Amino acid sequence: MANLTEYKAKQIKAGDKPLADGQITGLRLLPSSRDGNGKWQLRYVSPITGKRRDMGLGSYPEVSISNARTKAFEARNLILNGQDPIEIRRIAEASRLQHQQATMSFREAAISVHQEFSPCWKNSKHTDQWINTLKTYVFDQLGDRQVDSLKPSDFAAVLRPIWLNKQETANRVKQRCHTIMKWCWGNELVQGNPLDIVDTLLPKQTSKTLNAQHLPAMPWSEIPAFVKNYIQSDEDVTRHLLEFTILTAVRSGESRGAKWNEIDFDTSTWTIPAERMKAGKPHRVPLSTRAIEILLKRQVNTHEQPLVFPSPRGKMLSDMSLSSFLRRHNAVSDTPGRTATAHGFRSSFRDWCSEHQYPRDLAERALAHTIKSSVEAAYHRTDLLEQRRAMMESWAQHVSG
Repeated sequence: MANLTEYKAKQIKAGDKPLADGQITGLRLLPSSRDGNGKWQLRYVSPITGKRRDMGLGSYPEVSISNARTKAFEARNLILNGQDPIEIRRIAEASRLQHQQATMSFREAAISVHQEFSPCWKNSKHTDQWINTLKTYVFDQLGDRQVDSLKPSDFAAVLRPIWLNKQETANRVKQRCHTIMKWCWGNELVQGNPLDIVDTLLPKQTSKTLNAQHLPAMPWSEIPAFVKNYIQSDEDVTRHLLEFTILTAVRSGESRGAKWNEIDFDTSTWTIPAERMKAGKPHRVPLSTRAIEILLKRQVNTHEQPLVFPSPRGKMLSDMSLSSFLRRHNAVSDTPGRTATAHGFRSSFRDWCSEHQYPRDLAERALAHTIKSSVEAAYHRTDLLEQRRAMMESWAQHVSG
């Protein structure tokens, strides 16, 4: 039998028969259906079971003919000594993984979890914050520690400085550490999750220790003057976006990402698709007369662009565009020393609804809040769109003064 040559190996294509090497018994080059190149295989009879086995040796040309022969020769020597090369490879791989697992640090585990799970997260800002909070609060103390050496007291020491005075941050750090150690447990790197009992080592968080940092909101009574003096005083994309966000009581990310194909001018309704909503469900927004006016003005400026409020380059505006505008104009808030935020206008709207005795159901649906009770949610089959329409028109009249 003639030896396999480079010329013959390069000619192999899907559908061809395997090409025998000619030098090493059982070494063959099989055609690959994926890329048209070949893949090496060593066919042999296991000295342990007496059954035929096929051992992969890599792809051609990444593994050359000479390298494939070397690998096959080594495997044949193992067979002559009564060993099965596939089992030897499996034992070596298991040993390698065991060594890797035994030496994995908390930082390495955190990075692995972040890389594995982040593609499923919708919010890029959350993706960055997830790993950054660990860099800020955990890695300096625990980053280089092996995960199997970490105890509940180690995590308690990290959390204790922020446990009472930064409760929200502390709970996020704890939750992310819990996810990492749970992943380690699932991958048999540790024997349990120390975060399951870390609360027993920390003081109880109560309303007295709660120091939640609510986003500063402009008092609803101050909004008409602010809109008249700073928003409606000129016309540009940022002012249009901010007023539209206030009028619709949506999150700024939902308004910044608004697209023309979501707007139904015939029914004066904006339907935000599920993938752009925090709760993962579509949300219909009844558009007031003033909101429609803003959209008609934007139509003149955006031409054929898909976004309603695009940046000069046609991209979605940054969340800093609204924050910067509010800071520049010293937007008053209910928090001393802090400027009102775009998200805070949702709180302003909610307060206005309460003050004007609108039903809770209407206000909560306008804000697209999720009903926490599964029993209650099962009975809410409607979004009360038409009932909300009158409320949003009244809100728009208040906002416009």
